[in-house]
Amino acid sequence: MEQDQNAPQQLQIELTPEVAGGTYTNLAIINHSNQEFVIDFIAALPGLPKARVSDRMILTPESAKRLLFALQDNVVKYEQQFGTIEMPGAPAPKADGIGRTATPFGMGEGNA
Repeated sequence: MEQDQNAPQQLQIELTPEVAGGTYTNLAIINHSNQEFVIDFIAALPGLPKARVSDRMILTPESAKRLLFALQDNVVKYEQQFGTIEMPGAPAPKADGIGRTATPFGMGEGNA
């Protein structure tokens, strides 16, 4: 029997034990060109004058926007389950008690 050429293929993702432990980060520096977004993840620890980039991710603009949407969706779900994530200096949460996610690139809410 011939497989349908248009049927989506399922991607198998492997998570190795070395990667499964994760890498702690509390700082990200993001740069971009017309071809890619570069995100450097850093753990800046108190009392240390130097911080090293632990991971660098290079994404296409489309992948960067997909990541933005996925993070926004997950922050909303997190806040619905656990409450608003407090950020000093951020605007007060909405009346429903759920904070709003960061709006990218200075755009108005809902225009990402």
